[in-house]
Amino acid sequence: MLNWVKQAAGARLARFLSKRLPGYKRFESTSIDQTASVLRTGDIVLVDGNTRISTAIKYLTQSSWSHACLFVGRGGESSSASTLLEADLQEGVRLVEPNYYADANLRICRPVGLSDEDREALVSFAMAKLGHQYDKKNVFDLVRYLIQKPVVPNRLRRSMIGLGSGEPTKAICSTLIAETFQSIDYPILPVQDFVLTNKCKHLTLGGEAVGRGGEVPVFYRRHFTHYTPRDFDLSPYFRIVKPTLEQGFDYRKLRWSEVEESVAGF
Repeated sequence: MLNWVKQAAGARLARFLSKRLPGYKRFESTSIDQTASVLRTGDIVLVDGNTRISTAIKYLTQSSWSHACLFVGRGGESSSASTLLEADLQEGVRLVEPNYYADANLRICRPVGLSDEDREALVSFAMAKLGHQYDKKNVFDLVRYLIQKPVVPNRLRRSMIGLGSGEPTKAICSTLIAETFQSIDYPILPVQDFVLTNKCKHLTLGGEAVGRGGEVPVFYRRHFTHYTPRDFDLSPYFRIVKPTLEQGFDYRKLRWSEVEESVAGF
């Protein structure tokens, strides 16, 4: 009986948090078909969401990116058949087409140097998560920030959000993707330190990304539950892909109006 009550309350809360808010505006001039046409298997698509839970995530992570999807390939020749894998608050880990985010601002983050075997391993690992539930461990905490945003220094906000329980049958969007890339040892934002190569090996202090003579860099994985959507944007190991530039942009071919238009917000 108690489990049923918890499930019912969780489902109702998920519907509340997933409701889209009015007033959202898409600033991109690139169509969703253009975006989908340049996607490659393994790309991460970041979403500037406009739901209640997106508001909380963007506030705590100090970023416009509140959601992340993994591109797992095309189901056909058309770009509309492209497939994104994501962890949805209500439906859990599922597949959606890019058109689902046609009205959202998006960013493509592309891993570099992946082999065909790497991409196959990525997709295989991620697809095995289909049907898993969304990890609601910290959803109730997020609700607090929707009711009243606490006055907290920027440097401390990230530590206020615990990103999931790490249970194998549960996931949230960023932790699902982080775990997938860690499965092939691809870095996101690892902790870096240096080890001396002489007989008295020990770690240097500070973790600075510069080494001295006789030292080699060593990387340490952060736990996948510690990642947020913006970390893929900040990572030095993912290339930001702009569809317009990929398709041969030439500013000389733009037609400019002689009349300047005033746009609200600029």
